[in-house]
Amino acid sequence: MTQISRAVLITGCSSGIGRATALRLAAGGWSVWASARRPESIADLADAGCRTLALDVTDEASMEAAVAQVRDEAGAIGVLVNNAGYSQSGAVETVPLEAARRQFETNVFGLARLTQLALPGMRAQRWGKVVNIGSMGGRLTFPGGGWYHATKYALEALSDALRFELRGFGVDVILVEPGLITTEFATAANAALADAALDRGAAGAGDGAAGDGAVGGAVAGDGAVDDPYARFNAVVGAVTRGAYEGPLKAFGGGPDRVAKAIEKAISRDRAPSRVVVTPSARTTIPLRRALPDRAWDAMMRRQFPSPE
Repeated sequence: MTQISRAVLITGCSSGIGRATALRLAAGGWSVWASARRPESIADLADAGCRTLALDVTDEASMEAAVAQVRDEAGAIGVLVNNAGYSQSGAVETVPLEAARRQFETNVFGLARLTQLALPGMRAQRWGKVVNIGSMGGRLTFPGGGWYHATKYALEALSDALRFELRGFGVDVILVEPGLITTEFATAANAALADAALDRGAAGAGDGAAGDGAVGGAVAGDGAVDDPYARFNAVVGAVTRGAYEGPLKAFGGGPDRVAKAIEKAISRDRAPSRVVVTPSARTTIPLRRALPDRAWDAMMRRQFPSPE
């Protein structure tokens, strides 16, 4: 009987949830391949027992090379943790479509393609775990986050479909839905305010050129004199910073809380289909489910100004 590979490939390990998961699983005896776009950013993980490799989920050749490396060294990817992602904030109208496409390329299409590449090995050994790092933002929508939430809603659908399609092959699909996690995520979601505004201006001037797109996040349109969403986008940025830095932090948790949940889920013979992490997610998801749309919108208007 062919030995089952339980090798773990994790994307987005340069910080936050990815790094915490790589460290935790390596300490727990798992064979971990930690990856990032810039391998120098994760070089220290080798000292913790991880193998490190370059992996850009927006680049087909990079994904193929990473999967081949793990396959050559371990036989197959046994556990795939799809963690790489970022948040693009801003009113839907103000976010340039090029920026929205970059968001989907990283958060959805890159994840889906890497999963496609990893699945043949899992099916062949009739054992595997696909862990998708979603968000409570896949079950509800905050103002100013339409494009980001759209990617997380898409991940809910993909995970549901994959769970049904892969069960007969012995492959489990686990969707992790964190709430507020105190990582660099908020910084990334706010750091490129000017970049997104410049993207929008360039597109209006006929250039259409886009920036890096593999990292970042932005609140688009902030500060434009003739922008009807300027105040709204500015408040979105302030509320995001406040959620991660203010009293609401008590309803969140550090990235190791998610890493612990992932370790527990992949260690179970009967893996859970969904794992909700942090008090903010456990309270807000049921609240959104219970409230009619107009009641939810009214609650949001107490925190965000209505563009007008």
